[in-house]
Amino acid sequence: MTIVRIAHVEPRPGKLPNGGFETRGFLLVLADDAGRRAVPVWLTEPTAGDLAQLAEFAARPPGEITPSGAPQELATRLLRAADASVTGVDIDVTEPNATRLRPEAAATRIGLVGAQGTRQVTASLELGLAMAVAARAPVRLADAVLDRIAEPVPGDDLLSPFLDRVPPTATVVPGRGLAGWPAAPLSGKRPRFEPRNLNFADGLDRWDLDGGADYSASAEGSSAVLLSAAPRPAGAAALVQAIFADDYRGREVVFAGEISTEAGTEQAGLRLEIVKHWREVREDHGVTIAGRSDWTRHEVRAPVPEDADIIRFGISLTNAGRIGLRHPELSLIDTAR
Repeated sequence: MTIVRIAHVEPRPGKLPNGGFETRGFLLVLADDAGRRAVPVWLTEPTAGDLAQLAEFAARPPGEITPSGAPQELATRLLRAADASVTGVDIDVTEPNATRLRPEAAATRIGLVGAQGTRQVTASLELGLAMAVAARAPVRLADAVLDRIAEPVPGDDLLSPFLDRVPPTATVVPGRGLAGWPAAPLSGKRPRFEPRNLNFADGLDRWDLDGGADYSASAEGSSAVLLSAAPRPAGAAALVQAIFADDYRGREVVFAGEISTEAGTEQAGLRLEIVKHWREVREDHGVTIAGRSDWTRHEVRAPVPEDADIIRFGISLTNAGRIGLRHPELSLIDTAR
């Protein structure tokens, strides 16, 4: 058996995996550092989100690590309380001559040690790897399997060689490649996920409604509308688009657009969020208006720190009312690093 390192768990955009967003899948990269080779794996199960979150927390300096909220982290603490621990996680491949690692044709054996001796528990690939990260336990893969499915990786970049791959179940648009992705891979970095459908020509594609049943949203020509669907709505709602922050780090981002509101609108406006550590830290910025307002251009600015993960932008509405958005744009202002 060879110990492999979970080098990356990258959410692949369509929508993002934070705050209830969906994703087209997760790209997991298992690294054999000694052999300078790696194994890419596509994950789609909900547990993959836990694995990505746990991996992100584990990468922080020891003094900054806090409980992630993932159930595997709690399970690890419960095991410690019972004077038991995870000793390692072995990956089993059920396809005899497989040339790639597929979650549906793989399983894990989680090794445990405690007062009753040693035990092994079988789990899915995603769940077993999540337990390994939570418990800081080694992951092992049989040498024969690793020799057959691993790919050589030149240099130290273990992620970029696999970024142009698409999930086996992905929808490929003729002439455009994977829906939601650039037509060609970008060398040396994660593909950009830039603002899209800013003229609402495709309805509310790429835009997401955050809010309960008391709110609704729709596209009306070249604008979008967010409104309360109940006389006395509960809480607040936002119509937002989310992108990776990679191309904006270390600079100031400006979100601008024209908004209009109807009489009776209590609180509405532009919204810009800078999200760090996958929702662990969120910075909110906005322009708020009340009452009736004709189409007027507003803008919101915010610095994007180097540890930012996601940028979310759009419009928000609190309590009763109606707000429209047209001609939105997201731009950058360079600042000294």
